[in-house]
Amino acid sequence: MTQLALNNLDLARWQFGITTVYHFLFVPLTIGLSGLVAGLQTAWVRTKDVTYLRATKFWGKLFLINLAMGVVTGIVQEFQFGMNWSAYSRFVGDVFGAPLAMEALLAFFFESTFIGLWIFGWDRLPPKLHLACIWIVAVGTMLSAYFILAANSFMQHPVGYRINRTAGRAELTDYPRVLFQDTTLTVVFHTLTAAYLTGAAFMMGISAYQLARGRAVRVARKCLRLSAVVGICAGLLTAVSGDFLGKVMFEQQPMKMAAAEALWDTQCPAPFSIFAYGNVAEGRNTVELQIPALLSFLAKSDFSSCVPGINQTNHAEQQRYGPGDYRPNIPVAYWGFRWMIGFGMAALLVGVVGLWLTRNRFWLSERLRAQRGDPDSVPRLAVTRGRALGAGLTHWFWLIAMIVMVFPLIANSWGWIFTEMGRQPWVVYGLMRTSAAVSPTVSGGEVLTSMTVFTVLYAVLAVVEVGLLIKYVKAGPPEPTDEDLNPPTKVGGDPDDADKPLATAY
Repeated sequence: MTQLALNNLDLARWQFGITTVYHFLFVPLTIGLSGLVAGLQTAWVRTKDVTYLRATKFWGKLFLINLAMGVVTGIVQEFQFGMNWSAYSRFVGDVFGAPLAMEALLAFFFESTFIGLWIFGWDRLPPKLHLACIWIVAVGTMLSAYFILAANSFMQHPVGYRINRTAGRAELTDYPRVLFQDTTLTVVFHTLTAAYLTGAAFMMGISAYQLARGRAVRVARKCLRLSAVVGICAGLLTAVSGDFLGKVMFEQQPMKMAAAEALWDTQCPAPFSIFAYGNVAEGRNTVELQIPALLSFLAKSDFSSCVPGINQTNHAEQQRYGPGDYRPNIPVAYWGFRWMIGFGMAALLVGVVGLWLTRNRFWLSERLRAQRGDPDSVPRLAVTRGRALGAGLTHWFWLIAMIVMVFPLIANSWGWIFTEMGRQPWVVYGLMRTSAAVSPTVSGGEVLTSMTVFTVLYAVLAVVEVGLLIKYVKAGPPEPTDEDLNPPTKVGGDPDDADKPLATAY
């Protein structure tokens, strides 16, 4: 029975990890793209430059594809709490369910209503009203993220509750405190900035692809410069917000942050680990490369402060919570933390290079300048040796940008894995262990069956997602129609078209 329970727990954790990481590929990308599309449409409404209209419709298609995938994959998350984690749902459902209910009733329906108006309102709503719809959608995506992250922050740092000993469950007592605790605010700040870095890198990579092909050059260049600026700003803010979040985590979850640095013993001051290889069983590193005192500054803004180590923190938690091993998976926490930072900052650096390369007209290679047939192509111009060298470097940048566009997605995934696995063995830190949260009556075979079905389904959805993206990326930005260039001045458009079926540009 013990072995069966262990298998159920492991399988349930694997299923939740697979579905959550897969779902989280689409969430930050959708949030980032919503704001970028809203910005492009704002430029179109203000300037009437057709380039911005083409860009809005092009990126709007890709945004809608990711939004749909995010909704479909997110539905599974809700079911899992009842299927595999019923003990958890019963114990903290009163607290954890409140932010999720707000997300569904307020943010999601708010978002879905206005996305419908935006899709079908191109030739039926005045430009400014239609623009307001996409901005409301962008705000709705961020509200959805806020409520969900508030629920997760309760798992990281439970507040605003009391334990009903008679009922054997946690009860919500202070909802505003759950929504506005420092954990929630710092996590939301970090997640949203990372989301815009993700959207910017995605736009930069596809714009680089369009430029490399010499298609829709003006649209691609404007989008690449926009994404570079947004990526640089978002990347810097992600680093700043990560520093804030790290300081909060050092106070609230010292074990997680000690594991992230493979800091086995308390040190005063504590070094920042660049590379470490150790023996988990013996609780020590055998090889390590460090920067002295930097971890103390990152943890407490003081180069001389002490940072508790894994061994001491584990002993302290044993004294507080009882016998057991309170260490997470150290290698996953250590390397996941570094991969999150490394992949995210790589996208920031590519944004800096991309903004510099597109600063003037030397960003086109001789081959692209000579190209004919595309209305956006540029006539042949003389290219000096220095400019030819710059063009060659630019071609390398297009390739790098197309590769780096997936880096923030990798960084987001490892950040989420680090956040959740670094909290183990707790499902709610200091309140409920993961082993006590799994459904007691679900068999290992049932969990394995559902995990297999979901994994296969997600693989099929991945093929559909990638296929749709490739199709529309190759098609490029659409040419504007007469309806686009002559939008209605009042709600409903032309009264003579009242009997026409609903139409959408997508």
